[in-house]
Formats: sequence, C-alpha cells, structure tokens
Amino acid sequence: MKTWWKPAVSGLLIFSFLLAGCSGGQEQTTTSEGKRILKVWGMGAEGTALAQMASDFEAKNPDIKVEVQSIPWDNAHDKLLTAVASQSGPDVVQMGMSWIPEFADAGALQDLTSYVDKYPNLKADNYFEGARTKMTYNDKLVGIPWYIDTRVLFYRKDLLQQVGYNKAPQTWDELKDAATKLAARGNGNYGILLDSKDQLFTLPFAWENGSEVINSNNQAQLNQPPYVETIQYLSSFFKEGIAPTQSDMQLIPSFGEGILPMFISGPWTVNQIKTELPELKPDQWGTAVIPAKEQGGESASVLGGSNLSVFSSSKNTEDAVKFISYLNDPATQVKWYELTQDLPSTTKAWDDKAFQDSPNIQTFRTQMDTARSTPSVKEWETIAKQISDAFDQIVVGGEDIQTQLDQLNEQADSTLQSGN
Repeated sequence: MKTWWKPAVSGLLIFSFLLAGCSGGQEQTTTSEGKRILKVWGMGAEGTALAQMASDFEAKNPDIKVEVQSIPWDNAHDKLLTAVASQSGPDVVQMGMSWIPEFADAGALQDLTSYVDKYPNLKADNYFEGARTKMTYNDKLVGIPWYIDTRVLFYRKDLLQQVGYNKAPQTWDELKDAATKLAARGNGNYGILLDSKDQLFTLPFAWENGSEVINSNNQAQLNQPPYVETIQYLSSFFKEGIAPTQSDMQLIPSFGEGILPMFISGPWTVNQIKTELPELKPDQWGTAVIPAKEQGGESASVLGGSNLSVFSSSKNTEDAVKFISYLNDPATQVKWYELTQDLPSTTKAWDDKAFQDSPNIQTFRTQMDTARSTPSVKEWETIAKQISDAFDQIVVGGEDIQTQLDQLNEQADSTLQSGN
C-alpha cells in the first residue's frame, strides 16, 4: 500500500447505526458448474495483481471460484462503509492496517479465533510484533497481516563521505550534524527531506523520545515534554534551512542530483531509484534504519501495510479463511513479493534468497523488528490529520510550538472523547 490512508471517521456513527439495523446478509452463490464463489476485494495495484494469484489457489481448490474486484484506494473507505451497511460486500477484504480499529469497533469484521488451530498460518507468532497489534480488537482476531512495509533512511553514501560520515547517521545528533554539513554546500542543496505533509512522519521520533502520543487511557500526550522536545528537534531542520519547506520538489531526481541527499521512505523507493537512476551505482547510495535518539538507543519506525479480513456479512467464511491462509503461506508470500515487490508479513518468508541477496531490502527487515503500528484507536485517522496540520502551522506558519501543541492536544482529546 503506497498511500497512508486518508482520515475518514466522520461517517462512523451513521455506519454503526445502519449496521445494527440490517439483518440477514449475502447468500452463498455458486457458478453454473457448481463451484462456490468467493468474493474478494483488493485495493489499488494490489487488487489488480491479486487476480493473478487466484488461479493457483483455484487449482488447489477446484470447488472454489475466486472473483477479485480491484477497488481504488481513493474511494475504498467509503465503498467499504456502504458495503458493510448494506451487507452486500465481499467475503475477503483487504484493509489498511489503520482502518482495523474503526471497522472492528463497528462489528464489521468476523472473529477468526476459532479457525486458528485448523489454519496455523493465522497464528500471531508468525508475524512481526508491530503487526500483531492490528490483528485483534477487543480480544477478537479480526485481521491477518498480508504484506507490510515500514520507513527507513535513504542516503547518498558518496556525499556523506565528503562531509566525514563513512556510514549513515546513527543518532539524532549525527543526523542533524550530517544534514547541516550537507546543506552547507549551498547552491540550492539541502541536507535532508523531511516530509512534513506525511501524517506519520513525527511518530518514529516521538516514540524514540519516550512519547506514546496517545496513552493507554486514550488520552492525548501531544503537549507533554517528550512530544514537545520531538517537535522542537524536527522543526529546527526547517527553521535552519537544512530541510526544504516547499513540496514541489521531485524526490528521485533531486536525490540523484544530490540536492536531497537524505530522506525517509518505504520499500517501493528502492526500485524507483534503481529504475529512474540507473547511473547511480550501489556504492553511491544505501538504506539504514532511522537514527535512534541516542547512541545505543532503539530505532523506531511506523509499520504499515494491509491486513486481510472476513466481512461480518459473509456466508462463506470457511473458504474465505482458507484463501487468507493460502496468501499468508511463506512460499506464497515470496511469490507475491516477486510479483508486486510488497514485503512479506510472515517472518519465515524472509529466509528466502530473494531477500537475503538485497542489502537495501534487508534494512527493512531489520527495521521491522522495532517498527510499531499506529495507535489502535478508531479515531486515529482524524488525529493524524490534526497532527499534520499543527506541524504545518509551526513550520510554515511560524506558530509557537508549545502553544500550538496545547491546542493540538485539546483538539485530539476532544476527538477521542467524541468517539466514546
């Protein structure tokens, strides 16, 4: 999933009311040959590619016909709301990880706990720790991680060597120092790109600094010292001209030209660089985990990707779970990576040679051990947008950090309370 999910919680109360008022659900349908039809919704490019995987599953299960429908990410959330309210949706649905709490809270996803013994690919210990938090909701197994991604640091090895760094920055101080020296080259060059429009970009640094952002009592912590210190650090890159504030720069060409010698991004960027910058040699660029707060500290990053769930209205749960189990078999996940470049959710799949031979992809494997999912509250989409807007007011609008974060915290708490 290459998009980090738009905020869209506003229709939840209406959605929950409609769901509660509906009865019945879709009936099991069959083809003219008597095969059971399994309806699957995949999102974006993954939805298109998923149809190619269905034929292998059908060969192994000749009594099942898989019908895959590709749903554009831009209208996926609204389409899911409509489908659940009318109970006319698919059997299997691809869900952005951050959507799980919202739909599970409304009772839209089936509890798959009873299927774990029969289908061991559903067991939590198959997956990275950060992904497990989005598998359950209120102790119900509602989503199985399908593919995952996270963010790491991309950097120009050759340019960092010119300013005294023979390896990627390891700490906040080193990141700031390296970026400052790289920006000092002048002539329109910067030290790093920090995407302030990315709603998740502050999270890794906040976690590294001891901020939980939202605590276990569902209270916002966005004006407390750990988060305030994080924003002071990140905003300093913009205020000192080390990172650009404009959003019209083309990332990959600017990386190739050395204008933006460092940035944080996901695994899809590895192939972008290889494809768009063939002149850039492997010894000129690389990937590294996000710098920790201090030497010896733990790096953090945001774990994203998609889960597979079974709609509550499905009358074909057994086949749906069988299909999910197939897609989450390590061997199948390797095939999926070769087809789409989406990274496996199962740790065992990473033992395959396809990943061992790629150092830049192996960085993501290392980062996933300490990557975390977004807070498991159904209001997160709205709060993430509030965080992004507040940071923009600080960096572009010049607002006082503490004042702006006090307002942000009050706004986030109000959002959390309104969802109860």
